[in-house]
Amino acid sequence: MPSERRIKRLREVLETRQNDLSVVIENIWDPHNVSAILRSADGFANGTVHLLYTIEESPSLSHGVSAYTEKWTTFEHHNTASDLIRVLRSRGQQIYVTDLNKDAIDYHEIDWTSPSALVLGNEKRGCSEELLAAADTRIKIPMLGFAQSFNVSVATGIILAEVARQRQNMGLLEPSWDSAKQRILDYWIAREEAREQRKSLPKPP
Repeated sequence: MPSERRIKRLREVLETRQNDLSVVIENIWDPHNVSAILRSADGFANGTVHLLYTIEESPSLSHGVSAYTEKWTTFEHHNTASDLIRVLRSRGQQIYVTDLNKDAIDYHEIDWTSPSALVLGNEKRGCSEELLAAADTRIKIPMLGFAQSFNVSVATGIILAEVARQRQNMGLLEPSWDSAKQRILDYWIAREEAREQRKSLPKPP
């Protein structure tokens, strides 16, 4: 059984986790980018990471880059964009898709305090036409230099920092608890307990 101190730490993380906030990773192939996105998602209390891989293969994660945050991430896998969109809609989340088009909206102008899903696309192709069409709003980060855009993992951190700022100002990052968080905590504790039991088994000769 994990120590009381360990369980307290797990609960503290979950208390600020935003269950109505999702990050969607669509066909991002670079494992370092995906790992860095997971680290930012964890650091800014993101609730769920949705993985949509219809063209690229799911990359192997870099534990050093992600700081092992994937262990504490709630993942949902989708085989089609339509399935992903259906799930997000069923949860009442606004779909914000990153887009370099000049008509996209500055991410600062979005109200991130409502249930939201941030969609990030492939490093070269961007987000798919199906997700762009389904977007409630297409968003961008205004650029002041020669580069057209930031690296996708850097862009994630920039946008999620604004999401966290808005939610902090609205008091949404205050500790809270519900049945969904309790289920996650129960799962984490059971997993920690199983890991400790495996470590205590005698090694084969």
